[in-house]
Amino acid sequence: MIEFSGTYTDQYELTMAQAYYKKGRIKERAVFDYFFRKLPFGGGYAVFAGLQDLLSALQGLRFNQKDLAFLSEQGFPDDFLSYLADFRFTGNVYSCREGEIVFGTMPVVQIEAPLIEAQIIETLLLNILNFQTLIATKASRIKLVAGDGMLVDFGLRRAQGVGGYHASRAAFVGGFDATSNVCAGRDFHLAVSGTMAHSFVQSYDDELSAFRDFALYRPDNCVLLVDTYNTLESGVPNAIIVAREMEKRGQRLKGIRLDSGDLAYLAKESRRMLDEAGLENVKIAASNKLDEYVIRSLKQQQAPIDLFGVGTSLVIGHPDGALDGVYKMAFAGEKPRLKLSETLEKITLPFKKQVYRMHTSDGTWVGADAIFLADETESHNMHHPFAPLKSLSLEGLKKEPLLHTVMENGTIKHEHSLQESASYCKERLTRLPSEYKRFENPHTYKIGISDHLKKERDKLIESYRRGHK
Repeated sequence: MIEFSGTYTDQYELTMAQAYYKKGRIKERAVFDYFFRKLPFGGGYAVFAGLQDLLSALQGLRFNQKDLAFLSEQGFPDDFLSYLADFRFTGNVYSCREGEIVFGTMPVVQIEAPLIEAQIIETLLLNILNFQTLIATKASRIKLVAGDGMLVDFGLRRAQGVGGYHASRAAFVGGFDATSNVCAGRDFHLAVSGTMAHSFVQSYDDELSAFRDFALYRPDNCVLLVDTYNTLESGVPNAIIVAREMEKRGQRLKGIRLDSGDLAYLAKESRRMLDEAGLENVKIAASNKLDEYVIRSLKQQQAPIDLFGVGTSLVIGHPDGALDGVYKMAFAGEKPRLKLSETLEKITLPFKKQVYRMHTSDGTWVGADAIFLADETESHNMHHPFAPLKSLSLEGLKKEPLLHTVMENGTIKHEHSLQESASYCKERLTRLPSEYKRFENPHTYKIGISDHLKKERDKLIESYRRGHK
């Protein structure tokens, strides 16, 4: 598990914290919202991931002696460094469950803490949640088209450095079954999967000898890579020879892997050859530049592929590469706070809040989430945050709160295992109507603010504009 120390941050978090400290604002409390504005991949939803890693990091966050010595070299004063030496995160965290289906503008996580603490953790929070949410969303899109096909994360070698570690975790939240990443498998209790590389076959004078040795030493989980030289002329025939030899020893070849060429054609021909040899139980795995669009095409062509190994496009979140999640102040110094902008979409929402998912009486999602003030229980309507003439009546709808207390006074209150988060994601995706899961022109999920929040925000906007002319 990666351990985060206090200097896993941007310097401006510490320069602001120093100013707060010098001003004596140590006990002043603040509320910050984590949210994103744009859904990734041109899609209609996102999968929230990274929460448990964030909570663990916050609970153990410290400035160690190496951190303090470095910060001293950067010119931070001794009294502030003494404060950091005793730093602990003592705040509250309100969050959607990991695996929840989330949308732009809605607060996904809310931090309520002493101002200095809430400021210092900003970079850490964004680093963990933005990346894992991006990858979990990509994984869920791939799962949507793979159906019953097994999905394995093959991306560690193409990831941006150690990002591959958390990518494996996030991929599991989004619906993947296993990873080739042994370290992530160990730490997150994931199934680990791997076959062989072309170099293994090349290291032998002939392909058949390579297959025989691999089967001899991996009899219980033997998958042979058949495209080193010629998939249909040598690879599959040699795999069939080895499979029959294994059967004589009371063993069974688990599968073959295709890693190049026309995967749909090669999978069909390989399946035919295996079946004709009486090897119907041998599975076919495919890899090589797969993503949700390639896999959708393979499924549409009825390619008989049982397992998909997905690498680069998964772990780097191709083509987006980053989620635009932000962390904005909503309350501080006993007052609601607001960021104004010439761009309406960048005006933030003040106050501590709650988010409700709206349902019909039978539990069907209506495609709308409403943002209320935290102590508000009823609202007749929800209003578009940035288009004042658009609103939706909430009369007769049931509401499900999405933000829950997951950390209180710096102590984790509620934890879910990675497996529970993955199961929750699967269940929530089944409840999301299909029009939001389309790859092309997905329906727009509605996010609105309550009557009272709109009234208070509009008053605050007018007050800010008068006060800052």
